[in-house]
Amino acid sequence: MGRKITTDERRKQRVRRQLRKVANGRARLSVFRSSKHIYAQVIDDLAGRTVASASTQDKDFTGSGGNVDAAGIIGKQIAERAKKAGVETVIFDRGGYIYHGRVKALAEAAREAGLSF
Repeated sequence: MGRKITTDERRKQRVRRQLRKVANGRARLSVFRSSKHIYAQVIDDLAGRTVASASTQDKDFTGSGGNVDAAGIIGKQIAERAKKAGVETVIFDRGGYIYHGRVKALAEAAREAGLSF
């Protein structure tokens, strides 16, 4: 017998399954949030590698990591780093989190910084 899949994992799988249907070769902007930090990665699923990443644990980040303001800063950083790596269009993977609060702030900041999704 395999291990039991939790509700959170099932929700994440459901979101990713829908993303694969509409991705059309675009890179994926994946978000992970914990109670203290927020992380974002631009992933090229075809090549299987991370193109750009940003988090509140980076050395150049100052301030608190678990709030909406920090998520906005990370959204701007990930957009700049993705554009520097040559990625202009992504598909947003909210990772099973509700599109609200820190996740929404990160997405809107990335859009304002020029990343389109």
